[in-house]
Amino acid sequence: MPEYTLALSPCPNDTYIFHALLHGLVPFDGTLTAHMADVEALNKAACLGKYAFSKISIGAYPACSQYYRFLSAGGALGYKCGPLVVGRKESARDGEIAIPGKMTSAAMLLDLCGLFPGKRREMRFSDIIPAVAQGRVDLGVIIHEGRFTYEEKGLSKVLDLGEWWEETYHVPVPLGAIVVRRDIPESVALAMERAIEASIAYAAKHPCAARTFIKDHAQELSDTVIDRHIATFVTAYSSDLKKDGQEAIVRMLSKRMADTGDVFVRPLWVAHKRVGHSYNLHNVAKKPGMAPELRFLRFCMGVVLGLFFVHSIPRKGDKA
Repeated sequence: MPEYTLALSPCPNDTYIFHALLHGLVPFDGTLTAHMADVEALNKAACLGKYAFSKISIGAYPACSQYYRFLSAGGALGYKCGPLVVGRKESARDGEIAIPGKMTSAAMLLDLCGLFPGKRREMRFSDIIPAVAQGRVDLGVIIHEGRFTYEEKGLSKVLDLGEWWEETYHVPVPLGAIVVRRDIPESVALAMERAIEASIAYAAKHPCAARTFIKDHAQELSDTVIDRHIATFVTAYSSDLKKDGQEAIVRMLSKRMADTGDVFVRPLWVAHKRVGHSYNLHNVAKKPGMAPELRFLRFCMGVVLGLFFVHSIPRKGDKA
């Protein structure tokens, strides 16, 4: 039986989603080994194409698209679930701000909103709230369980980056997704999608089955925090991105392309036809917003018409 590594974060939404799959409670034609790490560590590993299947931040995809495609199941995106910028009452908006990694979607959203010009300092996500509370940085972008505990540490919300995204672009906020390495056969990738969907369905039907597994890896052990975390980050898009989930991811990546000129390896998706759409990136970084193939065709047509016009002009000595 083939063996694959599935890299995921230890956060409750991931351990909830993958518990049944990793414990053999749903079918998958292969042996899975779990590797758990902080999301930014997973992002860096993805840049090397290290794991067959991996959770990554959407913000990391520009750096790893040559190795991976997106699966439609297992992701984290939705409404009212975005990262928060938090600070102390005296914190200045232009002060130093802690981020949970340069490649995280949180960092990308912070850059896209353009409201916080201060110096960025990278640190592990679980260290950000203490750093802000102790005055080591002015502000922090918090993700995961921190969304539910920052007020207990005396911090205040400065901006909800998810709400900013939703109000600006009118699509769900894309945070993370499961990707499959491009050398993995399509049949295996599709089998993994089905297995993830089945694992989520099992968790919904048996909500207590994964609790010990979740607590073994969670930062916060409060049942209330864990339940809120799962309810916030495991959404309908976790089972299937569907049209608007894919659109949200493409919108975020397109914004990054427009700002940086990044180029992505296509296709982005595994079996994208299953939702009836092919959401792929266009070269929106160049204006006007015309695909390169159309610009080349227009150029060729111009050349042909120009040559025809030149040869149609009567020359001296030509018979009338």
